[in-house]
Amino acid sequence: MTTLLIQTESTPLTVNVPLLGQMTNEQFYEFCQANGDLRIERTANGEVIIMPPAFSDTGNRNFNIAAQLGNWTEQDGTGIGFDSSAGFTLPNGAMRSPDASWIELERWNALTDAQKASFAPICPSFVIELRSLSDRLNKLQEKMQEYIDNGTSLGWLIDRQNRKVYIYRPNREVEILDNPEAVSGNPELPGFILRMGKIW
Repeated sequence: MTTLLIQTESTPLTVNVPLLGQMTNEQFYEFCQANGDLRIERTANGEVIIMPPAFSDTGNRNFNIAAQLGNWTEQDGTGIGFDSSAGFTLPNGAMRSPDASWIELERWNALTDAQKASFAPICPSFVIELRSLSDRLNKLQEKMQEYIDNGTSLGWLIDRQNRKVYIYRPNREVEILDNPEAVSGNPELPGFILRMGKIW
């Protein structure tokens, strides 16, 4: 059975589809193509999560995050960046779409063209998630840990409501920054600094 989790402003709405078995990767890909206006993810156990479009202010802040990461990526030249519309198939089978992400060129270029043109079977090396008003903090924290467990070396969860940034690294306690003016990507992303003025 396929379970659809539809994220609303307050609580997720669960819809069970008993006549539809758990989607294969190909079926899920077709489902996403047929519903291109939706933001869709899939958990490791096959639940399909349908999220509402980002509110305008969140979209603007996502743009500012992607722009800063993009500028650094262009100058650094060792990797490739992605915005919130990119989906990746993690080693545990989940398909996730971070708000911004980055992968080393060597890892990206090891994929086939067909893999790159789908939900690439790779876990980004760096991810950023920006909490929106409809996001539950504990669910985002679980997602951040999932990234780390699947190979991410650095992850930032930005909680705008409380002006906190949670920094995730493998085999380390989560570091919490209170109302920082900037967040540094060193040493994983040398020289990358996210200025928070346009993010808060």
